[in-house]
Parts: sequence; C-alpha cells; structure tokens
Amino acid sequence: MKESTNVCNESIFNKVYTDFGKPVWRFIYFKCGDKDQADDLVQEAFIKLWQNCAKVPLEKAKSFLYTVANNTFLNEVAHKKVVLKHARLQPHKVNDQSPEFLLEEKQYLKKLENALANLGEAQRTAFLLNRIEGKKYREIAEILGISVKAVEKRMSQALASLRLEIENI
Repeated sequence: MKESTNVCNESIFNKVYTDFGKPVWRFIYFKCGDKDQADDLVQEAFIKLWQNCAKVPLEKAKSFLYTVANNTFLNEVAHKKVVLKHARLQPHKVNDQSPEFLLEEKQYLKKLENALANLGEAQRTAFLLNRIEGKKYREIAEILGISVKAVEKRMSQALASLRLEIENI
C-alpha cells in the first residue's frame, strides 16, 4: 500500500476525519436521537479505524466507519433491551425464589454476559438481533448487508461458542 494513500498516515487519517466525521455523526444521530451517544459512537468508529488502519484501504474507510458506527449502535440497543427485559422480570422473582436459586441465577447471568462479551462483534450482533430482537436470518442479512448463509454461519459459531463457555445448562 502506498504511503500517500495509507490510512495510517496521520494527514490521510485527518482528511478521512474531516471528510466523513460529520456525515457519519449525522447518520448515527438520526438513528439514536442523542448527541452525546452519537459523539461516542463516531469516536468509537474512528478509534477502530485507527486500530485497523493497516487493514482498511482508503477507498473503504467511509464504508468501514458507517458499518462500525451502525454495529456499535445496534450492540448498545440490544444490550439495553436485555437489561430492560431482565429488570422487568426481576421484581416478580425476588420473593418467590430461594436464596440459593437467586445466587445461581446471578452467577449464570454473569457467565452469560461474559460469554456474550467474548463473542466476536459479527457473531454477537447476529446472535442478539436474532435472539433478543426476534429478527429472522433474512432480516439480519438485510440489516448487516451480508448473505443469509453468512448469518447462518455467524449464528452457528455464536451458539457453539456459547455452549462451550456456558457449561451445565
């Protein structure tokens, strides 16, 4: 890769930021409606671009930024849904269950959160879109811009990884 078009070159990276920072921010702001969250998501996208600058050619930098910002937003939404769903269910269980059950449940949820965090971004996104948001593989493929076969593979890998990490279920 020529040094003059390498995203790792500070002046090229600054130009990418100047050219795409605002458009990516507007795209994410329209999705989330929160200026601070949009700032954080765009910053995260540019951090990931910098971390992967040797792998991302200049002509794909724009697409990379939009994809990372969108996927990070979707991960946050899925995580919030899990938290809200768990919070809604929790009050009904507290008085009905034994302390041993509550302790086991807490340990299981911690194990599940760690297992989900250890999944790759692609696998976690596909898994959460399917299992939390109830999206069909076809819908996930459209959202992520990949084939249905790719979604099937990501789900298969995610489930295999989760089975290995969360034992005794």
